[in-house]
Amino acid sequence: MTDFESLQREYVQLLIREGVNLQPGQRLVLSCPVEQAAFARLCAAEAYSAGCSEVIMNWSDDALARMKYLQAADSVFDECAPWRALLYNSTAEEGAAWLFIDCDDPELLHGVDPDRIRRSQIASGKALKTFRELETSNAFPWCVAAIPAPAWAKKVFPDLTEAEAMQRLWDEILKSARCDSGNAAARWRAHSDALQDHIRILNDYRFRTLRYRNALGTDLTVELPDGHFWAGGREKCTANGLLFSANIPTEEVYTLPKRDGVNGVVYASKPLSHNGNIIDGFRFTLKDGKIVDVHAERGEEILRNAIAVDEGAAYLGEVALVPCDSPISNSGILFFNTLFDENASCHFAFGEAYPCIEGAETMSRDELKAHGANQSITHVDFMVGTPDLSIVGITHDGREIEIFRNGNFAF
Repeated sequence: MTDFESLQREYVQLLIREGVNLQPGQRLVLSCPVEQAAFARLCAAEAYSAGCSEVIMNWSDDALARMKYLQAADSVFDECAPWRALLYNSTAEEGAAWLFIDCDDPELLHGVDPDRIRRSQIASGKALKTFRELETSNAFPWCVAAIPAPAWAKKVFPDLTEAEAMQRLWDEILKSARCDSGNAAARWRAHSDALQDHIRILNDYRFRTLRYRNALGTDLTVELPDGHFWAGGREKCTANGLLFSANIPTEEVYTLPKRDGVNGVVYASKPLSHNGNIIDGFRFTLKDGKIVDVHAERGEEILRNAIAVDEGAAYLGEVALVPCDSPISNSGILFFNTLFDENASCHFAFGEAYPCIEGAETMSRDELKAHGANQSITHVDFMVGTPDLSIVGITHDGREIEIFRNGNFAF
């Protein structure tokens, strides 16, 4: 076995043992493109080695997906196949683990009718509502990770040959997951523990408001709900208390904004790959939490459709802090993939909020909304961090505490 094969297998072990933290007797749903079947088999073998009762494959295919959006009957974009809803919702309800392998072409759906994309997202969002609610509340363990694919690798490294681009992207993925020099599981746990230092400080302050400013033009005030808390690194499954890592890699600490408490202008600092399209050079204006104005130099119609899939899509659901001086950011690579780009930059998400509110596990959806948590069938991260970003936290007694100075934590 080559050194690269050893590192790849260690990555697989990390995803199964630390990512979803698979338990004996538990089922695993493995969502993966058919082109990456060899990697899926490695994951399945490791899952069975961990005592998995059954690996259920949820295959995807970029070429067929694009073909469908271009050529299928128009009516199919207003429905979600019953078998798909049953797979997602029933396995989530039973507590099966979900591992999502991401390697999508960032421009897979370029040129596709944006209305078809919007309607399909609405149909899926409604049909998979149970799955999404259980996922965001950590009712089952889940993990999003990535492996290279040719179209993605060439988008990131256009000046390299396809083979060189694939290897370079593999190198960067393994590095970001702490799988580049052995002992990956221990290194990953140490990294997750280190994120807790900033979480403890932020939770001790119990900020009422955050104020964002930078030279791009961002001037935004974000109110936080009473009882909010910050999280990051390993998550706790609410069903059994076991820890899992929802994103590999991750560099963020995050909480939720108060649904109607965001005001000002925020500029994106990186392009966004969303629904197979690139959106770039965009900004939002928000009033009382709602996005009331949108501008994008590229992909504006896609972006407008994205915030219109339901009422909650036009409100923010996540506030995440990532220092500029972090491994993915320091790589200087634009990945055109949210899993990586969001972990190189402070970001927000519009749509569904992760319920980072004390006592959320016993609250109904209506109670969470009353506490300020936004609700939506979508959740889309977009990056706002810059090397000059300033974030000031304002406490309930009016003190102003510097959180970010020149793009990095001030403490």
